[in-house]
Amino acid sequence: MKNMINEFKDFINKGDVVTIAVGLVMALYFKAIVDAIIAGIITPIIAAIFGESDIAQVGTFSINGADFSIGLVLKAAIDFIIVAFVLFVLVKAYNSWKADAPEEEAGPTEVELLTEIRDSLRNR
Repeated sequence: MKNMINEFKDFINKGDVVTIAVGLVMALYFKAIVDAIIAGIITPIIAAIFGESDIAQVGTFSINGADFSIGLVLKAAIDFIIVAFVLFVLVKAYNSWKADAPEEEAGPTEVELLTEIRDSLRNR
């Protein structure tokens, strides 16, 4: 049991866990921004195009007391497309930035250093 606790401590103390946690928190707040843009700008425009005050009212009908809303499905599809597009743009920008970043010059390998030392000692 003590070994398992030590392994868990090692896992938590790794830098990757902190990086992932920060990324997740940032993603949650970024999601709030995207949701606000969708709810505050995009869906009201679409609802206005269909002459409704709310996108949920677009294509609403009832059959035997059961209410159906095509607008809710339309809203979910629009949300998905917008989020997918935003993620696509972010990943594309990140990949471009990553490709433009200067790579660190790889130093000599251990074998190359040892060979160089050996050759230097032979030449003495």
